[in-house]
Amino acid sequence: MRIATWNVNSVRTRLDQVAAWLERHRPDVLCLQETKVEDQLFPLEAFEALGYAAAISGQKAYNGVAILSRLPLEDVQVGFGALIPGDAEAGRLSEQKRVISALVDGVRVLNLYVPNGSALSSEKYTYKLAWLACLGRYLAALEEQGESLCMVGDFNIALEDRDIHNPARLSGGIMASDVERQALRAALGDRLHDVFRLFEANGDHWSWWDYRSGAWDRDRGWRIDHIYLTDDLIACATGCSIDKTVRGNVQPSDHAPVVVNLQWPEEEMAAGW
Repeated sequence: MRIATWNVNSVRTRLDQVAAWLERHRPDVLCLQETKVEDQLFPLEAFEALGYAAAISGQKAYNGVAILSRLPLEDVQVGFGALIPGDAEAGRLSEQKRVISALVDGVRVLNLYVPNGSALSSEKYTYKLAWLACLGRYLAALEEQGESLCMVGDFNIALEDRDIHNPARLSGGIMASDVERQALRAALGDRLHDVFRLFEANGDHWSWWDYRSGAWDRDRGWRIDHIYLTDDLIACATGCSIDKTVRGNVQPSDHAPVVVNLQWPEEEMAAGW
């Protein structure tokens, strides 16, 4: 199974680029963030024509997440509250459309758009930390279900200094503060692992380049788009890569897709996994 994640920064604006990428790479699943469109206006027909069903959760002009799949989408869940309904804060934090999941071929695919936080002094930063704490409670509830989990998305956090082009200047600031990093690590716990780092230990691998200051032309990026897997899926991972070529498109998203390849053990394939 090939699973990809891409913050497209408006699915309607980037529709031709997303469709071309799907036709070229044919992932089994593509998770989108920042779709920026209400559900009734999501370009569903364009993806269905390519053989993809869609589970969507959107809002006008901001946020929005979707899962496109060539395989059946089952048990679709939207927001934190779907799994932790007794958590009062989960309902409030689900008002922004940032969380969607579905079972795909026995794997729970969880697609997230983590808040940016804006600045360390901002109320949006406080919101981000509350959101990450709620994510931790949500993941604990997911663990009780005992499902294999692939969690993907735009995390708006460079988890380590090697995930930033200039850590000496940028570490400690927004998206790279110790508090944010620890909040994400606490949510991940011991169960979820960054699959990209299984295959690439070095820095200089970015998934996001700011539109400003010529960041793309100067290759001054951040790795903030991640794929996390549970142990059973880590054992099946055969590769994980960032397709930075699309960042060079005309009017591109400021993010690039990240793709993981999973190969089931032969005995599980024979058993019909």
